[in-house]
Amino acid sequence: MSKHLYFYCKALNIMVIDRIGAALRMSKRTSQAVLCVCLALLSLFCGCVGGYSFTGASIPADAKTISIANFPNYATTVNPQLSQILSDGLRNTFSSQTNLVVTEQGGDLDLSGEITTYTVQPTAITSNDQAAMNRLTIGVKVSFTNSKDPNANFEQSFNRYKEFSAQLNFSSVENSLVEEIVNEIIEDIFNKAVVNW
Repeated sequence: MSKHLYFYCKALNIMVIDRIGAALRMSKRTSQAVLCVCLALLSLFCGCVGGYSFTGASIPADAKTISIANFPNYATTVNPQLSQILSDGLRNTFSSQTNLVVTEQGGDLDLSGEITTYTVQPTAITSNDQAAMNRLTIGVKVSFTNSKDPNANFEQSFNRYKEFSAQLNFSSVENSLVEEIVNEIIEDIFNKAVVNW
C-alpha cells in the first residue's frame, strides 16, 4: 500500500472517530443513524484497501500462504541451533505479523535461504596487541518469491553483528548475542519482503 493511501486511511479513521464522538452528543435516534452510517463507510473503505495490515505489511489481497523452508547452515563455523532458531523465528514473525498461513512448501509467497556467515573476530586491539572487543557476525542469503507480484521478488544477503568485551568468555554470551542478531535479521527480511516503505 502506498504511503498516501496509508495516510488517507488514517485520516478517514480519525474523521470517523470524530463523527462517532459527535453522534454520541446528539439525540439517541440521530446518533444511532450517524453511527451506523459511519461504521458502514469505515467497513466498506477498509474492505476495499486489500492488503493493508496494521503492522505496515503490504501483501497482495489474494496471497493467502507463505512457505518458509528451513535455512541450512553453510557457515564455516556452525552453531548447531542457529538454523532452527532462524527458521522458527521467521515462521513466527510472518504468522503473527500477517494474515498469511505458513506452510512448508508451495505458498503464494516463498522464502528460502541459507546461513552463510558465523564468525567471531577481534575489532579493537589494545596497545599490547590484545583484543579489547570481539564481534559476532551472522550472515544469511535469502531468496523471496511472490507469485502474485513478481516485481517484489528478490535475492539478497543480510548481515548483522554485535560486539562484546574480549574479557568475556564467548560461550557465556553466545546465546544472547545470537538471539539479538537473529531478531534483527528477521526484521530486515520481513521488511524487505512485505513492508514497502
